[in-house]
Amino acid sequence: MMWWTQGAVLAASVLLAGVACAQATAPEMQALLDDFRNDYGFPGATAAIALPDGSIVAGATGLADREAATVMTPDTRMLAASIGKSFVAATVLALETEGVLARTDLVSDHLGDRAWFGRLPNHDTMTIGDLLRHGAGLPDHIDMDAFGAEMGQRMASGADALPPEALVAFVLDTEPLFPAGSGWSYTDTGYLLLGLVIEQVTGRTYYELVTDRFLAPLGLDATAPSNLRDIPGLAVGYVAQDNPYGMPPRTMDEAGRLLWDPAMEWTGGGLVSTSGDLAAWGQALFSGTALDRPYLDRLLDGIAVSPDSADVLYGAGVAIHADTPHGPVYGHGGWIPGYVSSLRHYADFGVTVAFQLNTDVGVADDSTDLVPALEAALADLAIAMAGAAGGQQ
Repeated sequence: MMWWTQGAVLAASVLLAGVACAQATAPEMQALLDDFRNDYGFPGATAAIALPDGSIVAGATGLADREAATVMTPDTRMLAASIGKSFVAATVLALETEGVLARTDLVSDHLGDRAWFGRLPNHDTMTIGDLLRHGAGLPDHIDMDAFGAEMGQRMASGADALPPEALVAFVLDTEPLFPAGSGWSYTDTGYLLLGLVIEQVTGRTYYELVTDRFLAPLGLDATAPSNLRDIPGLAVGYVAQDNPYGMPPRTMDEAGRLLWDPAMEWTGGGLVSTSGDLAAWGQALFSGTALDRPYLDRLLDGIAVSPDSADVLYGAGVAIHADTPHGPVYGHGGWIPGYVSSLRHYADFGVTVAFQLNTDVGVADDSTDLVPALEAALADLAIAMAGAAGGQQ
C-alpha cells in the first residue's frame, strides 16, 4: 500500500553488510524520539541513521505492545509497506543489467498470453518502464470500492489474502487514466504486474530472488517477506476506530498473530523490516553499491508526479525531491493499516534516515504533521552527525 511522502501528491555494500546489525545508539536520537512521542502520543517508534562511514545509529521509544507493556527496541520489526517497491525496482534493474528483460519491453511481451491480460487498461502499449515509474495509466485496485468491500469481509472473517492475479482483476475492463507514458498516477496494481513479470522471466519466486540478490548479501537479516500472519518480533500496529476496513484498533490477537493476511501486498510492498535494515538498504541503493554494475542513472530516471511539481519526480521505485533545503532527496514511504515507515537519502551529505511507527492514526488521513516533522528533525540530526564525524577524521 502506498504512502511515500506527506505533502507531495506524497559506503559500499560490503561494508554495509557488516554493520546492518552493528548499530550504535546516540543520546541525541533518543532524546529526539522521546520528545516526539511526548508531543504526538504515538505508541512507539524506531529510527536509524546510516552515516557516510557505513556506521548506523539506531534508537527506539515507547511500546511495541501497549496492552502487554512490551518496550520498543531498535530490533523491533514492523511492516515496511511500499518501501518494498524499491526492492522490486532494484530486482527489475538487476534483470535488465543481465539482459533478461528491458525497461522498454512491452508488458505484453511477458504477460500477453494470460487470459485476462487483454482486459487491462493500456494493455497493448504500456512498458515495464511505465510500470516502474507509475506511468502506465493504470487505476490502483487499492482505491476501488470493490476492493475495499472485499478486504473488509476478509479481515472480518480472517480469510486468506487474494492472490496477485485476483487483485489485478479489480482493474480489468476499466478505462485508462491516461495513455501509457503520458502521465503519472500511483498504482500498487502496476507493481503486482511487475512481480508477475519478474517470476515469468526468471522461473523463480520474487521472494527467492530478493533474498538471494539483496537481503542476504547486504546482511539485512531482520528483513523478510511479510507473507504470514505470524511474524517473529513484529510490533503490534494500532489503527483508528473509524478505519476504512472496519478493523479493530489493535492489528494482532493476544498471541501476536495478525488479524489479517499481509500476503495481500506481495510486490506492492511485501516486506517486514527494522529501521536499521531500511537505513542500510537505502545507503546501499542510493549510493550506487546495491548492484555490482552501474544503475543509478536508471534508478533516478524519473517522471514528474504533477505538472505543478516539476521538482518532484518518481523514478524506478523511488520518489525524487530534486530541490529541497538539503539538496536532492531520494526515498520512499510506506503505509499499511497500523504501520507507517519512511526512508530518505540526503545525497549531498551521504546520509540515509529511516523510521517506523506502529500506528497510522492521524497519518493515514493526513490530520497530523508527525511524519514530515519527524523526517525533518531526523534529517537535521543526521546531517549534524555526518558533519561531526567528518570533522573528527
